[in-house]
Amino acid sequence: MARHARNRNKAPIIPEIKHAMIESLDQEGRGVAHVDGKTIFIDGALPNESVTFQSHHIKSSYEVANVVEVLKQSNQRVTPKCPHFGLCGGCKLQHLDFAAQVAAKQRLLENDLKHIGKVKAENMLPPLYGPTWGYRHKARLSVKYVDKKQRVLVGFNEKATRYVADMNSCEVLVPKVSALIAPLQAMIFNLSIRDQIPQIELAVGEADQKNGFEGDVIVLIFRIMAALNANDEAVLKAFADAHQVQVWTQTKGPDTIQPFYPKAAPALKYSLPEFNLTYPFKPNEFTQVNPQINQVMIRRAMQLLQPKAGENIADFFCGIGNFTLPIARSGASVLGLEGLANLVDRANESATLNQISHVKFGVADLFKMTEASLAELGSFDKWLIDPPRDGAFELVKSLPDVAQNNANIIGDALQANIHAACSGAKNLSHQPSRIVYVSCNPATLARDAGVLVNEKGYVLRAAGVINMFPHTAHVESIALFEFGNS
Repeated sequence: MARHARNRNKAPIIPEIKHAMIESLDQEGRGVAHVDGKTIFIDGALPNESVTFQSHHIKSSYEVANVVEVLKQSNQRVTPKCPHFGLCGGCKLQHLDFAAQVAAKQRLLENDLKHIGKVKAENMLPPLYGPTWGYRHKARLSVKYVDKKQRVLVGFNEKATRYVADMNSCEVLVPKVSALIAPLQAMIFNLSIRDQIPQIELAVGEADQKNGFEGDVIVLIFRIMAALNANDEAVLKAFADAHQVQVWTQTKGPDTIQPFYPKAAPALKYSLPEFNLTYPFKPNEFTQVNPQINQVMIRRAMQLLQPKAGENIADFFCGIGNFTLPIARSGASVLGLEGLANLVDRANESATLNQISHVKFGVADLFKMTEASLAELGSFDKWLIDPPRDGAFELVKSLPDVAQNNANIIGDALQANIHAACSGAKNLSHQPSRIVYVSCNPATLARDAGVLVNEKGYVLRAAGVINMFPHTAHVESIALFEFGNS
């Protein structure tokens, strides 16, 4: 016991301040350096900068640190637009020039393909850009009542902590939503359950001028851990009227999400004018946070996929049909598969709304796909894959293995000639000639690309980044694979 007491009385060890030259950025937007044989990840540092740093997380082979001082600045360093940058954890790259952000993401994608997948794209596609500020139409804001300060905080969490950042605006949120942060703080403070609201999920839909409604549709889902009293209800209704928003509530799981006020209100929706499509959606259902770049992304996906009338195409991880319906506009027959039944319901609703009949949607756990279950789906001319961060490993592994199933064609060909040999193996069932892979995680894309190229006989024709989340380290990307020399 005495020994434990002595340890408790010891002063904490404060890591020393060291110097480093920054070599690159990692996948979380941190500067990477090597000091005394260890890799150091330094938050706030940029490539080609000379900095001093202090570590806060020390392991045997690496350390995580914060910048103490920038001794020599990169010529790509800029002044962050947001006054909360550095405290708020929502953005990590506002101090880096926008064009340099995109270039860094492109390099990260190339490096992951090379080192994880052991592949290289024949062509690197030009990056896709969109709005740099005010682009975010969906978000989840944390809420915290601070008794000592007698105030409510609403915003993203602080960098590397679970504390809510003290902020009153957000430069990446839609401006109308950013302007709600301070009024939300004041309004929640006046609720009896101000300490029982942990988060607000928000969604913004396109302007709807029907039935007397004008302007963007803004829905706020309040997660409430206790019942509202009559005064709370009156306060929420007054807030909704004053700011022209819809208030929804969630008392437990996602199935408890429901509209609170006003009852008569327009539904959320987004559109793809190029394909004459409109998608209704619920505020908690997955849609892309950046609708402008979503339109550009779908255009590129269709250019790469080249869907044609008469083809049979599969859209895996289809969600509410974001890619499925544009594919169907080509005249191709499309099967969309998704793991969540509510998203399949919404996809069917959109197909009916847009009068598209040559498309089918189904519920399937694509993380449990096998070669047998894939074969049961039938043959497809082409695939589009848009998985979550975990990627589509089980799905791509379920494709027939060229080396094993076509030994009679490949013969004794060396592995270096496998793609040439595959050109004669087009009798393979279930082997799509073209796969377009949309990814939100370059590491899992690279892993799956390795399977497609090194095991399944595909060629990685092209890859490139989509800057869906400017000023963050998030990397969205797209890749085109073709079977053999097709």
